[in-house]
Amino acid sequence: LLEKMADVSLKEAVLIVGVVAACYWNSLFCGFVFDDVSAILDNKDLHPSTPLKNLFQNDFWGTPMSEERSHKSYRPLTVLTFRLNYLFSELNAVSYHFLNLVFHMVVCIVFLKVCKLFLDNRSSVVASLLFAVHPIHTEAVTGVVGRAELLSSIFFLAAFLSYTKSKGPDNTIVWTPIAVTVFLVAVATLCKEQGITVVGICCAYEVFIAQGYTLPTLLDTAVQILRGKGSIPFSMLQTLLKLIVLMFSTLLLVVVRVQVIQSQLPVFTRFDNPAAVSPSPARQLTFNYLLPVNAWLLLNPSELCCDWTMGTIPLVESLLDVRNVATLTFFCFLGALIIFSLRYPGDSSKTVLMALCLIVLPFIPASNLFFPVGFVVAERVLYVPSMGFCILVAHGWKKLSNKSVLRKISWVCLAAVLFTHALKTLHRNWDWESEYTLFMSALKVNKNNAKLWNNVGHALENEKNFERALQFFIQATQVQPDDIGAHMNVGRTYKNLNKTKEAEESYMIAKSLMPQIIPGKKYAARVAPNHLNVYINLANLIRANESRLEEADQLYRQAISMRPDFKQAYISRGELLLKMNKPLKAKEAYLRALELDRTNADLWYNLAIVYIELKDPTEALKNFNQALELNPTHKLALFNSALLMQESGDARLRPEAKQRLLHYVKEEPQDANGYFNLGMLAMDDKKDMEAEAWMKKAIRLQPNFRSALFNLALLYSQTAKELMALPVLEDLLRYYPDHTKGLILKGDILMNQKKDIIGAKKCFEKILDLDPNNVQGKHNLCVVYFEERDLIKAEKCLVETLALAPHEEYIQRHLNIVRSKIASLGAMEQSSLPSKGTAAAEEKKNSFQNMKEVKNEKTTTQSTVDKNKEHSKNKKLTDKSSVDKETPKKSTKEIKDIEKKRVAALKRLEEIERILNGE
Repeated sequence: LLEKMADVSLKEAVLIVGVVAACYWNSLFCGFVFDDVSAILDNKDLHPSTPLKNLFQNDFWGTPMSEERSHKSYRPLTVLTFRLNYLFSELNAVSYHFLNLVFHMVVCIVFLKVCKLFLDNRSSVVASLLFAVHPIHTEAVTGVVGRAELLSSIFFLAAFLSYTKSKGPDNTIVWTPIAVTVFLVAVATLCKEQGITVVGICCAYEVFIAQGYTLPTLLDTAVQILRGKGSIPFSMLQTLLKLIVLMFSTLLLVVVRVQVIQSQLPVFTRFDNPAAVSPSPARQLTFNYLLPVNAWLLLNPSELCCDWTMGTIPLVESLLDVRNVATLTFFCFLGALIIFSLRYPGDSSKTVLMALCLIVLPFIPASNLFFPVGFVVAERVLYVPSMGFCILVAHGWKKLSNKSVLRKISWVCLAAVLFTHALKTLHRNWDWESEYTLFMSALKVNKNNAKLWNNVGHALENEKNFERALQFFIQATQVQPDDIGAHMNVGRTYKNLNKTKEAEESYMIAKSLMPQIIPGKKYAARVAPNHLNVYINLANLIRANESRLEEADQLYRQAISMRPDFKQAYISRGELLLKMNKPLKAKEAYLRALELDRTNADLWYNLAIVYIELKDPTEALKNFNQALELNPTHKLALFNSALLMQESGDARLRPEAKQRLLHYVKEEPQDANGYFNLGMLAMDDKKDMEAEAWMKKAIRLQPNFRSALFNLALLYSQTAKELMALPVLEDLLRYYPDHTKGLILKGDILMNQKKDIIGAKKCFEKILDLDPNNVQGKHNLCVVYFEERDLIKAEKCLVETLALAPHEEYIQRHLNIVRSKIASLGAMEQSSLPSKGTAAAEEKKNSFQNMKEVKNEKTTTQSTVDKNKEHSKNKKLTDKSSVDKETPKKSTKEIKDIEKKRVAALKRLEEIERILNGE
């Protein structure tokens, strides 16, 4: 490339770089807007964890080329540069905009080199400066996705420059530059599809510039050959050979490209390009009218708009439409230039010819004339055609400035054009600062495009300004009443505003606008795939009502029947079936979704949740592991797989569970649940100090964390730090006054450690107020009566307790002791149970050892619909353990520990009985 720029002086290069920097410095302060969101923010191909081969299997937006919803825009080398940006700065927009700025500088300098082939030095600089400052380029330079144009243009121009060196001395063929040209054409095409059109420019250059033929000359030669009066000249044979090589290479590239898109054209709707689905003659008249519209944008870039789809340009439906005059004028002017350039020899005609080639040929793929595209007008596709326009302007300016009468005015006009264009570019860049500024600027130009009203609404929605967003969405439905997406947006916003009735009405309107199924015709080919999300959104809305679950399921099944490869429908239906307690059917739905996409970590995660519901923790863990293999930072899979390992009771899994929880708290440092479960693991491993530290950290983040407060108090109680447990229990009972186990533990500590019989009695009485049938609380209240020397009341209390739990041997034994005491001592009031041997102490040993609370944590099944705005509600993971239930599974070692504690408790009970009997 540097070799090709050898005759571009350093002074010229510095001038161009300085002008570009002056025009585009403020683009560095812009964010990711419009198509950048899909191509950058939502594109997993940018992430280092995604295999590089995916770049060559997916389209520009990260969608597999094999999928019908793919736009078939195959630009892997452009995506590779985005990936390099991500590698160095992740999603810092500055680096992406800076690289675009650098690429535009390179294009301007290479373009200067190309201009010097057809213009004098001064005119070449003028053309390059005009190209550098033209406002039409802001979409390509300031919009990050415009990098496809920039990269393709670099290799486009480099391929052309290489081809210009293919003519050797005495008109011989130099094959190396041709080979380089073919390679560069392939590279340009892998940056953006229009790169292949440089072959046509090379052919025109070869015939009319390198060989110097004119159209009359070629026609005369052809006539002579056909009449048999002459043979094909050797120089023409060489030219034909070069052209055949070029055309064959091009054909090969086209075949490969068709194979890549799997012979399928992308699916666009009438909203993207209304003329494409219009009948004749409206289709042809509108498409032809779009040509002068594009030419006018080059001539007068005063009103620029980021989106020209939908109703921006009304259809030209009649030959009497006045706009046909513009079309006719354009074709007359273009025809005159073509005739001049092909008919007459001389440098001027050659310059005009190459300028026309640069304008026309690169624009053909976007012209709608041969196949429909997904837009009406797109400013960024004028990036390369504007090169030809700038050459024409510079050439015309040269003609004017050479006339002494017009020299001064030509310089003044040139300065004015360059200055005003530079100012317009600088000002236009600020429009790309955010989505809100971009779409509001577009609405100033065009108020008939419902997509613009929708996009302003989306920008406000992202800022949680739902009330204002709703106004723009409603306006979109008024501008385009049959816009399904607009009604879906209205419904979603009503839902966000908790106006369920209005939301359902809007979704029903959107649903009514969907095309009816025509037997034998593929449904997906007649509607935008994302419009099918109306069924998902409506079902997600109504399934909040328990009585309408079957109705929601019917909607999911309807979406699947319309599009059997509709992955999101299977995911959402799986969530619903879980809610309906149909885990086997949910499993079927998720397995079907996995057939469509085995690289989706969320799907493997959701399937793991199903296996938990099916009481199959082994399979659940396998699916969690699969999710983590695809996405090592999947937070929910990290958290819930660690919980599953912890609940298994298998000590061998605890180290891995701990590592996953540590990874989780690194990803979610503000989530107290992660620290709490680390504390529970440490308690299982008898690492009391570590467990205390984790529990305290959880409580610092969430002071009212019920489970953490109780288990910290329990930890203190089990490690002979009962008095440290009391303030923790006070906090727990302040937040949760009806926490039964907290009241039992507090009462036990008050009676056995603080000797506060009255305080303990209040705790046990409160338990019975909350639950009169609580055996532990009632038994411990009986012990309090015994401590108060009220044996009659204690006997009555124990009789009532025994009625609640007739199989508890210790209650019967304590009742016998009390009755024996009554019989032997009569009304003596001196007897008391030794404080260190209270039944409450026994109960602490006998019952508290299983009282670890496990927070009932949620798991999320993720789904995104409706422009990534709606997410399904989180469904929480296990109902395996609840706040006030014992941990259900114990390891063999834990069971042995429990038995040891029970034996110790029985020994203490025997001591109590001996003391009582002795007294």
